Amino acid sequence: MSSKAPAPAGSRITICEVGPRDGFQNEKTFIPTAKKIEIANALLASGLRHMQVTSFVSPRAVPQLADAEEVLTGIDRPEGAWITALVPNLRGAERAAQCRLDAVHTVVSASETHNRKNVNRSIEGSLSEFPAVFERLQAAGIGVEGGIATAFGCPFEGVVPAEQVARIARRYQELGAESVSLGDTTGMATPLTVRAAIRAILAEAPGLDIHLHFHNTRGVGLACVMTGLSEGVTHYDAAVGGLGGCPFAAGATGNICTEDLAYLLQESGYETGVDLDRLIAAALLAQEAIGRDLPGQVIKAGPRLKRHDPELTATAAG
Repeated sequence: MSSKAPAPAGSRITICEVGPRDGFQNEKTFIPTAKKIEIANALLASGLRHMQVTSFVSPRAVPQLADAEEVLTGIDRPEGAWITALVPNLRGAERAAQCRLDAVHTVVSASETHNRKNVNRSIEGSLSEFPAVFERLQAAGIGVEGGIATAFGCPFEGVVPAEQVARIARRYQELGAESVSLGDTTGMATPLTVRAAIRAILAEAPGLDIHLHFHNTRGVGLACVMTGLSEGVTHYDAAVGGLGGCPFAAGATGNICTEDLAYLLQESGYETGVDLDRLIAAALLAQEAIGRDLPGQVIKAGPRLKRHDPELTATAAG
């Protein structure tokens, strides 16, 4: 008898690995380019097919990602791979247009204060530049995915109304984006705010594909995934080992962990295309490169049905 749960409706779920970008960007010690490529290739070898590999930001602002072009050139690209990078502005888009990318992920914050901290401009200033960004990338044959940071709350302003998130999503749709990713920049999402944002976007921008990007700052990242699943969302970002955080947001900590997400989905009957054992091996490789224990749980415990030798386990005395 199979131990696998029956597949729910909409059972194929896409996991986008963002560790090489969102995970590495917060690390103070520079990770050698060759090691970044090795980790990215190990993650792709686990069966992951969507990956946000790097970001075309100013090397002064995020020196960890100064090697964006070299990393993109060096990674393997298995059949079906969808390789993306983040760009904050037109300057970044110009760099991205010279690279082999399937899509670029743009970003604007739903919070005015965070947008100024993150990209040093107003929300409207970011949005007004996006037509040129879209035009440049589309001319290069590169798709554009819209990103909204602080979509579930802001560490500076507090509550972010779902209607504000939906208005930005509609602007993306009008520009030609086929998807929008809601970023939980400092882990402020809850099941209630996730449901409200999804439903507001469905009302304001029907037909726009919604992606979810959660951080686990307050320990409810996977609970928010379950809410997203119940609302029909089938695309989730995650970072290997639970790495991540935003350098320009107070209190930001790691993303939901890729191995933990894959485990949850597979044990709930969803299809991910990921080999969990190989994914854990890639997470251990990342942990070794970072030089400290990573916050993911499955990396420590292994799959649910992992067997242990009873002869190597202590027996209670008395």
